[in-house]
Amino acid sequence: MNTSKHLSLLGLRVQDKVTRFTGVVTSICFDLYGCVQALVHPGMDAQGKIEEQIWFDVTRLEIMNKKPVMAPPNYDIGPQAEGKQGSAEKPKPTIA
Repeated sequence: MNTSKHLSLLGLRVQDKVTRFTGVVTSICFDLYGCVQALVHPGMDAQGKIEEQIWFDVTRLEIMNKKPVMAPPNYDIGPQAEGKQGSAEKPKPTIA
């Protein structure tokens, strides 16, 4: 299995071939039964409320744009992974 191929979907805008649901892939899941799924985040509604995210099998997804909306994080294992692009350096929201 080519896990890099599946992980490369992170950050890409996709559309489900069946429902036409669109959004950005925010997570990839490899389950015990062989399914590889992507969590698709559609964004926010007109009132600024985050829309519902939905899991889809990756085979159902069509890539809409090959440029990710942001760079994926560093997935190295161990303490070095907490450095650049790790949890400690994620931007904090500002309160207006």
